[in-house]
Amino acid sequence: MSTVAFPIPVKAAGGCSDAPVLRERGQHEVFCGLTGIIWLHRKIQDAFFLVVGSRTCAHLIQSAAGVMIFAEPRFATAIIDERDLAGLADANTELDRVVGQLLARRPEIKLLFLVGSCPSEVIKLDLSRAASRLSAQHSPAVRVLNYSGSGIETTFTQGEDACLASMVPELPAQAADAEQELMVVGTLADVVEDQFIRLFTQMGIERVRFFPPRRAADQAPVGPNTRLLLAQPFLADTARALQARGAQLLSAPFPLGIEGTTAWLQAAATAFGVPAQRLESAVSAPTARATAALARAKLHLDGKSIFFFPDSQLEIPLARFLSRELGMRLLEVGTPYLHRQHMAQELALLPEGTFLSEGQHVENQLDRCRAAHPDIVVCGLGLANPLESEGMTTKWAIELVFTPIQGFDQAGDLAELFTRPLVRRMRLAA
Repeated sequence: MSTVAFPIPVKAAGGCSDAPVLRERGQHEVFCGLTGIIWLHRKIQDAFFLVVGSRTCAHLIQSAAGVMIFAEPRFATAIIDERDLAGLADANTELDRVVGQLLARRPEIKLLFLVGSCPSEVIKLDLSRAASRLSAQHSPAVRVLNYSGSGIETTFTQGEDACLASMVPELPAQAADAEQELMVVGTLADVVEDQFIRLFTQMGIERVRFFPPRRAADQAPVGPNTRLLLAQPFLADTARALQARGAQLLSAPFPLGIEGTTAWLQAAATAFGVPAQRLESAVSAPTARATAALARAKLHLDGKSIFFFPDSQLEIPLARFLSRELGMRLLEVGTPYLHRQHMAQELALLPEGTFLSEGQHVENQLDRCRAAHPDIVVCGLGLANPLESEGMTTKWAIELVFTPIQGFDQAGDLAELFTRPLVRRMRLAA
């Protein structure tokens, strides 16, 4: 495995920067945006997510989280029932009552999200106005915000984007004479966040904020001296809202694997004037650990082919990592949405000639997948079992979002998510 030079040169052109993209529109399958609550409620420790929806919404979230309601997680569903549908109850009055009961039972809540879903009865509700009314009623003890987690026209990771974008207007304005500050945007597992804090400290970057924060009251000021570093590739609306507040976005690959994480840190180092020697000193030990971990995984993955169905928006960074660091062959890299500005450096690092598709026409993509005979397919839950029944090896896309995969110390875990199904298939065939 090749070593990484400092600073990392990322080509402005080449790779797939100017590659044609097949744009497809048609039948599609996608997991619901409400699933973003599963990782968000673990991150913001004094927030609560109240879904306004149906019993189906409640079953989905409970099943996806693997948490029983008696464990009192920081999410619940205000269920639209027969009285609401029949017009026998005023929905806003009922919502006020439910919120009042919730806050009385859970006084530790400091931030309450009203999360809209896709039933027509919910879409008719003005949850924005309800959030404003309830926030005024329960202020200053509790702030109430709202966003839509509907999966009708979005992919499931955009639930996080909608949630974080709803928080941006609440952030305080940065003082005119404030020092330059780094804001890492995107939900990261606490262990990953702690690792990045140590790396930034070793690099000499002390003023670092993470968004979303672990506590609702930890609101980072935002303004012209804020530098944004995206940790997740599906935060287009959040980034746009922060940039509208004056923050400046740093262009970088995403922190997956050795190369991506180093280049991501390099973007921060360049913005904050960190010498190349200091960056190299900070990353040398974790790079060595990650190199050893990836060498083991490469024994299983080198030369194997992979096909990505569009699902999470992580597909392009994952494809770059698997291709460049583990030697996998990319048959097709499909993504629900291709944000060229945020993906510019990722696209430049993909092998030239990589087949890219945006959007979904699931029947067409299934035909191409079957014709390509990939060694492994990354897809949603709705496609995985049927493809497995046809003899294909699959990896659930949603597992790549639920699992900590960012940073050097998670590079081996990320690679193992792809080696595991191949090893399982090999053992079953033996």
